[in-house]
Amino acid sequence: MTDLLQMILQAQGGNAPQNLAQRFGVSDSQATSAISALLPALAAGMQKNMQQPSGLEGLMGTLSDGHHQRYVEDSQAVFQEETIQEGNGILGHLLGSKDVSRQVAKRASAQTGVGEEILKKMLPVVATMLMGSLSKQTQSGQAMAAAGGGGGAQGLMGMLTPLLDQNNDGSVVDDVFRLASGFLKR
Repeated sequence: MTDLLQMILQAQGGNAPQNLAQRFGVSDSQATSAISALLPALAAGMQKNMQQPSGLEGLMGTLSDGHHQRYVEDSQAVFQEETIQEGNGILGHLLGSKDVSRQVAKRASAQTGVGEEILKKMLPVVATMLMGSLSKQTQSGQAMAAAGGGGGAQGLMGMLTPLLDQNNDGSVVDDVFRLASGFLKR
């Protein structure tokens, strides 16, 4: 099973955390912590969208076109304004509103000690890296192999499960519910 967090950390020739650190004025370890703290909420948003009518079909279509791969392949992508714009669009689909994005940044700040304002700015870039990593996996056919020859959706869920199953009990249902209820309470 592919570990999505490791895919993102190894993106851009293994320099993704360093590039984020440079772009947002934080240390490499803070950038790594930020990615780790932001990904579960993004994965939960993706999970929620996949449960909507035609949500999975739309996601698979988006991932299969290869458009997002540049965010994990091009080390200069984190410095481009286009990345922020694309990331904000992704966040709109995954999280639904700027209020939820702010809550995600606030929660990640409490977990990492990285400033909330920095995380708000970093969140769109991490969202593009998430989509880029998933797109790269979809394009390479590893998602199909991870599903044991089944559909790409099962392979995609295989990549998202480690992020969503935070208590490692083998079920993501309780973790997604806890994440969602945490967002709704704020």
